[in-house]
Amino acid sequence: MSMRAGPLARICIVGGGTAGWIAAALIAHHYPQIAVELVESDDIGTIGVGESTIPPFLQLLARLGVSESDFIRDCQASYKLGIEFRDWQRPGTAYFHPFGDLGTPDTTDFYQLWLRARAEGLDLPLQDFAPANVMAQAGRFTLPFAARQTPVGTAAYALHVDAKRVAAFLRRYAEARGVVRTEGLVDDVAVDPGGFVQAIRLRTGEQITADLFLDCTGFRALLAGKALGGGYRDWSHWLLCDRAVAVQTANAGPPPPFTLAQAQPAGWRWRIPLQHRTGNGHVFSSAHMSDDEATALLLAQVEGEPVTAPVTVPFRTGVREAPWQGNVVAIGLAQGFIEPLESTAIHLVYRAVDYLFRFLPARDCAAELAGEFNRRMIADYEEIRDFVVLHYCLTERRDTPFWTACATMELPDSLARRIALFRVNGTVPDGTDELFRAVSWQAVISGMGVTPRGWHPAMDRAAAPTLAPDLTRAAATLARFVDTLPTHARFIADHVRAPAP
Repeated sequence: MSMRAGPLARICIVGGGTAGWIAAALIAHHYPQIAVELVESDDIGTIGVGESTIPPFLQLLARLGVSESDFIRDCQASYKLGIEFRDWQRPGTAYFHPFGDLGTPDTTDFYQLWLRARAEGLDLPLQDFAPANVMAQAGRFTLPFAARQTPVGTAAYALHVDAKRVAAFLRRYAEARGVVRTEGLVDDVAVDPGGFVQAIRLRTGEQITADLFLDCTGFRALLAGKALGGGYRDWSHWLLCDRAVAVQTANAGPPPPFTLAQAQPAGWRWRIPLQHRTGNGHVFSSAHMSDDEATALLLAQVEGEPVTAPVTVPFRTGVREAPWQGNVVAIGLAQGFIEPLESTAIHLVYRAVDYLFRFLPARDCAAELAGEFNRRMIADYEEIRDFVVLHYCLTERRDTPFWTACATMELPDSLARRIALFRVNGTVPDGTDELFRAVSWQAVISGMGVTPRGWHPAMDRAAAPTLAPDLTRAAATLARFVDTLPTHARFIADHVRAPAP
């Protein structure tokens, strides 16, 4: 009988932070029969470059049975209805990537209807019909699921969170369910001739064995990269930014219910408002701007007084060739990284654990299961890569070398095909289990000023004489309803106000 026969009994998570503790919490909740040990060191800080999530994050909380309101209070979170992109098409322009749907619930493809209405004289931008955008621009908020039968019922939302508080919250959750935390630095990794990790040795001399290891050691990738020598697909020729400088500031006013992503001469800056502070950052290309220039530019634009010193983080965009090798599964930054433009980092952690559960192995860690996990995980990274590159490649800017390079780069074939198809009549191909639905592609492409040559022929059945007036009235109805909602700040104060820090 194989030495590795039988079901998983022990999992060791190497590294904490958001990735490690999400994995620990989910395993402890779903597989209480598996012993879980998490090894991390207080000497190693967490990166936490992004503090913004997307709607599937709320599914994670629900899956854990966590009270969303309690989580928001504990993590000093605020609500997020989408992302506002300023100056991306060209300086002075802005568009919004909303969460949720466009139009009303009974509209099968609102974007196509909007294209047809424009030919009949409609002069309203697409985002006037996105409930999340109209709420965001008015600084107002309500829970869409609690207003399902209203004009904002098709909106969705996510959260702005304090990443360190998220990790602490999930640590408490996991430890209450039996996860054992061990303080220590990894000094060595013992690998057998078959490519399986036998044990990790800590600087204290302690050895820790397990059937399966999760590498959550960030960009260092101590197991998947350093010990196993796994390869890495570098996508820096498509995504030119390779550094980020981050600083926290005091809130300069009520937190708006959206993330700001504002284009800069060699990248872009983020603004993520929490209840008690604001996260700010500048993602940039070191080939086009120095650290000092990037930091000075960020500090000149932040709206509140800095409460932390600026921290610069280098990164390499891409994904590991085999996120799962032998009995090691890389998760989080050890697995790959797409710059935080669309707030996908935490989602990719959740996704990796979800795939691990789908293909959960026995102690032998069958190569067939690892292969399917890798195929699905890499496909997710490629989808997100293409969607993020989309924001850059459609720019009309030629005012700096960085933006000229973005506008003239050779695109991934998969993205080039999507854009070409869209330019015909607005068609967005359906993928398998994709994160970004047609509404997201439509929002970004139309926001960047691209209009298809035509529309789908099915729209020719629309009642042309009344189409534009009907949509104009629908937009007005939506705007009037939003004006009746509480402000974002009032909604937080009434329902989820966090204790003073």
